[in-house]
Amino acid sequence: MSDNEAPPPIIRNAYQEDIIKILVATDNHIGYLERDPIRGQDSINTFKEILQLAVKHDVDMILLGGDLFHENRPSRDCLYQVMALLREYTLGDKPVQLELLSNPDDGRAAGYSFPAVNYEDPNLNVAIPVFSIHGNHDDPQGAGPEGALCALDVLSVSGLINYMGKFDLPLSSASNPNPVESDSGISIRPVLLRKGQTRLGLYGVGNVKDARMHFELRSNRVRMYMPSDKEEWFNVLVVHQNRVPHPPTPAVPEGLFDDCIDLVVWGHEHDCRIVPEPVAGRPYHVTQPGSSVATSLGEGEGLEKHVALLQIHNKEFELKPLPLRTVRPFMLGDIFLAEAAEEEGFDVTDQIAVGKFLRARVNALIDQANQLWDERNAHAVEEGEEELPRMLPLVRLKVDTTNVPAMSNPIRFGQEFTGRIANPRDVLSFHRSKARSAASRTTTSADQPELSIDDPDLTTSEKLAKVRVQTLVQEYLAAQELQVLGEAGMNEAIRMFVEKDDGWAIQTHVSSALRALMKGVQENGEVDEEELDDVLVKLKEQHNQEYLEKAKVGKTAKGKGKEKASATADSDADSMLMDIDGGEEDGSDFDEPAPPPKKKKAAPTKKAAPAKKGRGKKAVASESEEVIELDEDDDEGEDEVPPKVTKKTNRAAVLSSSQPAKKAPAKKTTTAKGKASSSGQGTLSFAPSGRSSTRAAATRAKGKMANVVEVDSD
Repeated sequence: MSDNEAPPPIIRNAYQEDIIKILVATDNHIGYLERDPIRGQDSINTFKEILQLAVKHDVDMILLGGDLFHENRPSRDCLYQVMALLREYTLGDKPVQLELLSNPDDGRAAGYSFPAVNYEDPNLNVAIPVFSIHGNHDDPQGAGPEGALCALDVLSVSGLINYMGKFDLPLSSASNPNPVESDSGISIRPVLLRKGQTRLGLYGVGNVKDARMHFELRSNRVRMYMPSDKEEWFNVLVVHQNRVPHPPTPAVPEGLFDDCIDLVVWGHEHDCRIVPEPVAGRPYHVTQPGSSVATSLGEGEGLEKHVALLQIHNKEFELKPLPLRTVRPFMLGDIFLAEAAEEEGFDVTDQIAVGKFLRARVNALIDQANQLWDERNAHAVEEGEEELPRMLPLVRLKVDTTNVPAMSNPIRFGQEFTGRIANPRDVLSFHRSKARSAASRTTTSADQPELSIDDPDLTTSEKLAKVRVQTLVQEYLAAQELQVLGEAGMNEAIRMFVEKDDGWAIQTHVSSALRALMKGVQENGEVDEEELDDVLVKLKEQHNQEYLEKAKVGKTAKGKGKEKASATADSDADSMLMDIDGGEEDGSDFDEPAPPPKKKKAAPTKKAAPAKKGRGKKAVASESEEVIELDEDDDEGEDEVPPKVTKKTNRAAVLSSSQPAKKAPAKKTTTAKGKASSSGQGTLSFAPSGRSSTRAAATRAKGKMANVVEVDSD
């Protein structure tokens, strides 16, 4: 610490029974890379360690600063493990020392009687209450009868956490960063707690768009409900916003909060700045615990991960960083390849020499990461902790390839380190300096491809009207000249991801495409490394063409299916009208008493014909083909057609109601189902008709079956 920095705040002369101990953590991102075979359980293992630290240090509560889950809709496995861990470590017989002074119904689920704070519920045994706000990853979504919901709502009504900081912005300005003056702004109600002589006010604000939050604070439209003697309370504000700008999103200035706040717990930023930092011109401090798992391979994630043990006594507090031991060590390197080539004396056009140099740098980073793990492990053993087995480190080497004509495949390069690092597929990151001349940029640049909506002649409204995700994806992918994946398949996968909310559509397509490419390469036998790129290009074009042909065939078959269904529906309607006309001109179809075997066969067929389903229509079509064959053989063959189609309609009901005298024989048919089913084919007696329409014959059978069912119901 330099001479200009103020010492961190500490507690002087405190009674232990008056100290409130809080374990503070933010950005757990549970579920990040959950399908990764190496890193899939990292987030949940670290969350388990955080709960174990809470039990070890005998804290009064746990405070989470948002982004408990990495996704808005966490998987069943994530929810299961989180709920199991919360039940394991936060429920128990230990009495809660915190007295709730605020209204326990603030934030209560509408329509239910249980309180919002779980340890006030007499049906629950809570040992360590957990308070949390939502972040930008697990924020409420939807517009159902219960309003917008998120995974924290599920944990809250189950009694495992206490969800705070949820508020509803006016719908008229929810997407407007500069709402009208008539809007009510943001209202924050605190959770007021007391332990001995120490009184604590918790103010939570879930994630809001940074532009909107900035406007609300600048316009003094954030209303904080405080007790009348607010100066006697230690007030903690928990937020989840950008602390520094991340273009194109702005940041929320840390100096715009109320002066009655004593400490701001800042979530969303992943770099660990856990030591309280004073704010210029303000009486409060800011602590930024950072994330508990690395979700990117940037500089901020390279700092050692911690959670904070916050102790409060009256208006004094102190923070103690607690290192997280289950976090993988992360080493980040950065080299300028052209300069390194001059210093080391190799040619940048020699791929073998470049690969050898990069491998040496990556190996050095791996050694540093393993050494760091061993040092941390040894220090923990000295503190009385158990030794943990070495974890595979995260390594990222950023390579500036400015003035370098070509580079090798980074994925192929990373395969050499499989089993030594946790991220072999993205160990290398190639980039070029932004100072390149504009002339060196091509239309295939991934930074700024030329899109149709970039037309300078279009107005803003015209651009918005022209925006289509599918079109943008097609134009963007067409500008990239993909070497392995086909543009058509990727376009469809992205469309499924955006329009159908299929979170795994892209990963599934990429996996299947890679398997197909590997299979194609294996079928080519031994391939030289120089020829591998050409083989991959040919296979990619072949698979892309096959995908387009399959899509075209699928659309054609779908269109034919719709036409066939439409023609079938028209034929059904016409045949029903013809039956009614035939009944008036030629007499009833049931003028002659039908033989018993015919009706025995007909009775159970009503169950075999589902109403208005695709499979049912297919069955009708196949049965109608059999009837056509019978009609071609003999006109009397219609009497032997099995009436398998028994779809009852209003027309059939009219036919059945017009023949009350012929109902008696039908009752007898229900007593001999076994005999009817054993017969090869039932028969129906039809009135002579010059029509040879198969649909007409089938529909007359429907009328007779409707008559039989009507009698049975009596």
